Amino acid sequence: MSSILCFGEALIDFHAQPQGGAGQPPAFVPFAGGAPANVAVAAARLGAHARFAGMLARDMFGDFLLKSLTDLGVGTDDIARTDEARTALAFVAHDEKGDRSFSFYRPPAADLLFRPEHFRKEAFDDLSIFHVCSNSLTEAAIAATTVEGMRRARAAGALVSFDMNLRPALWPASEAPLPRLWEALSEADVIKLSAEEFAFIHAGAGSDDAVLERLWRGKAGLLLVTDGAEPMRWFSRSARGTVQGYAVEAVDTTAAGDAFVGGLLARLAAENVTPATFDALVADTARLDDLIRFAAACGAITATRKGSFTAIPDQAEVRAFMEKHA
Repeated sequence: MSSILCFGEALIDFHAQPQGGAGQPPAFVPFAGGAPANVAVAAARLGAHARFAGMLARDMFGDFLLKSLTDLGVGTDDIARTDEARTALAFVAHDEKGDRSFSFYRPPAADLLFRPEHFRKEAFDDLSIFHVCSNSLTEAAIAATTVEGMRRARAAGALVSFDMNLRPALWPASEAPLPRLWEALSEADVIKLSAEEFAFIHAGAGSDDAVLERLWRGKAGLLLVTDGAEPMRWFSRSARGTVQGYAVEAVDTTAAGDAFVGGLLARLAAENVTPATFDALVADTARLDDLIRFAAACGAITATRKGSFTAIPDQAEVRAFMEKHA
């Protein structure tokens, strides 16, 4: 069975809990997370054959991440382990709308130590989609590994997916993100950005049309731009449009974007979309809208729940949600 391989970080999200009373210290509860790991979980929950590739520490949190991935049906043969660094941690606080802010404890961290030689020889066999995000671009060596993985996947005949998922706090003050971001953007077929990320890359290209023109000089065939409760925008080489999402009361948006991406990739894999047939999919606007609405439902449900892995819905929940909100 062809599979989706998600590469990069897996970490522990410590979510802030309501304080028990005046004078009580804040409490944080650990959840398994990390953007590409969340995408792998989302795809697996929806019935796709999803795998995760990355470096986990040999510590209690690395063990917890490995068990959590396994328990949720994600393939873990592509995971390497190390004693040279600990698991990355992120402390997450939420405002009244469920939007989150992060305090990261990374680097050093195990996920940054994965190198090209850690990819299994069989990792790219029978692969339908390879997915990454920018959190594995923050240092030179892991960035080179990420781009190498994207190129190996393309050479193997897989679609390449990139969700920027930009976290400025993870980047060294001396490192300008845009050059590495554009290197990854140029290697991806499917790109997902938030509205803020779309605006961020304007600094390197100018207007929307200038950004698009630069994207189309690379491998990109589809750009998706999400904007919270606002309609999602999509752009292809020959067309553009919008898709209205779902109005929900957000509790925690931590993994909502990752669930959106996982939903989209799971549908692409289920419909056997390949690089050879990808342009035909993008040109069929009714079919494309249906895929985006499905992905939006995955994200919307996830935003109504606390946690990362634990917030992501399965196929039955998504279908029921879409029928209810038809």
